[in-house]
Amino acid sequence: MANKRRAIVWDEEGPQRSPAYHTSDQAVAHPQAQRPGEGKRRIARFSGKRERLDQMRRRVGLMFQRNELATDLAQDIGSARWLRGTATMVGLSAIAIAAWPGFSPVEAAPAMRIDDRVRDEFRSQMIMPLGLGADSGRRMGATFKVEELARAPERPRIDLVATLTQGDGFERMLRRAGVGSGEAEHIASMVAGAMPLGEIAPGTQVDITLGRRSSPEAPRPVDGLSFRARFDLQLAVERRDDGGLALVPRPIAVDATPLRIRGTVGEGIYRSARAAGAPPSAVQQFLRTIGEELNLDRDIAATDEFDFILDYKRAATGEIEVGKLQYAAILRDGQPKKQMMRWGREGLFYDAAGVGEERQGMVAPVPGRISSNFGMRRHPILGYRRMHSGMDFRARSGTPIVAVSDAHVVSAGRAGGCGNAVKLSHGGGLETRYCHMSRMAVRAGQSVKRGQVIGYVGSTGLSTGPHLHYEMYRSGRAINPASVKFVTRAQLEGRELANFRASLVRWQTVEPGAALAALAPASGANEEPVREIDRLENRQRVN
Repeated sequence: MANKRRAIVWDEEGPQRSPAYHTSDQAVAHPQAQRPGEGKRRIARFSGKRERLDQMRRRVGLMFQRNELATDLAQDIGSARWLRGTATMVGLSAIAIAAWPGFSPVEAAPAMRIDDRVRDEFRSQMIMPLGLGADSGRRMGATFKVEELARAPERPRIDLVATLTQGDGFERMLRRAGVGSGEAEHIASMVAGAMPLGEIAPGTQVDITLGRRSSPEAPRPVDGLSFRARFDLQLAVERRDDGGLALVPRPIAVDATPLRIRGTVGEGIYRSARAAGAPPSAVQQFLRTIGEELNLDRDIAATDEFDFILDYKRAATGEIEVGKLQYAAILRDGQPKKQMMRWGREGLFYDAAGVGEERQGMVAPVPGRISSNFGMRRHPILGYRRMHSGMDFRARSGTPIVAVSDAHVVSAGRAGGCGNAVKLSHGGGLETRYCHMSRMAVRAGQSVKRGQVIGYVGSTGLSTGPHLHYEMYRSGRAINPASVKFVTRAQLEGRELANFRASLVRWQTVEPGAALAALAPASGANEEPVREIDRLENRQRVN
């Protein structure tokens, strides 16, 4: 059998599509191999694996060359050749993005295994534990250069802030801060000479500087002390050159111009007043006062004007103190629709005619629903029908009980089956009694105001559970509490009415917004530059 070899015909234009098979004796050309006008052809013979691999590589190279995957995208835009180039670019870009490296830090393996014990050993040799109070509990071993101290050194000075709490004394507060009893008593007496200690408001913070003690057992001496005694007064205690203490009062300039706010109601009084510069508490006082006389939804139009004046203090140090509302008015077409002004010791509001604000309706003694009304009923404990001379309010034990109106306490104590009871006299022969209290908050002979707490709900006496038994008497006879409503309205007359109207005229002279003008800073406030280190607050707090 003849040995067959594979051959391919080549010419100047490249290989033919159909290769011819030839024997070892002859080479047979393809029927299409020779044509008139074609160039010279040559026949390549090959055998063996190496020649076949070379031929395969040539064919792949010719295929890529013929298909031309990497083309110039600026030419033949939209053609098949251009689309092949675009596909090549997109594919290579996708591969590059997929192989994009991350930016996370590369963690290197530690040179040694570090556990908590080793870490603490390292931290004991660092400066950081000292800054944290040496919380690692470890320290370096002593060398021959270490000398033992007789005692631990103390700071030469300690700065701290002490707060005067409710029911606390000024001297007791100083002792709690570490001031010696002798100096605390001396400082308290000096402050009492400048102002009554009872006038120092709870919550006042006192800056105290304690110096170096003379011996380990002695208390630290006071090097300096200062606090805001009043809105217009700063008191300081300083150590003189001779070693004694001296009280230095530092008055603070205060502008007490009343604040007057006036504007159009518009979308709402609160929003318009706040936009005009009124403090939130002042607007709330105004709404509460006018709301007692007018219906804020129906009686006030968007074109009406609001006008109110309140006490307003500004200190040269920058603090502001908003006081009580003194005058409130609603104007329509430039004329007062309603005017109210605070007057008298009780601080009640009166209108322009001298008629006081209406205080009507008795308040509920407790915020609970009525469980039993006035009248005949079967007693839940005694078991027979008898007169129930009051009203029962269901409430939890400990709920505050308030006076339904201004009154004088007639009695407060045990009252048989009524348990702990408080009896009030409201004048005009009208009295009320509150029974079964767990605890009483008033005593006999005391005067109470409407809404003031007089005791707390309980179940003392003949009671099946916590509730309030509320009784009302007229000229000593029990009546139905639901049939009575209190209505009080004062009327000014004579000289007091004239003084009231004169004061009302003076309030009208206050210029709107005058209290909001810029205030000159306190003298000496910026005489020396403040270093950045001086702005640090490292004082200890003493509560």
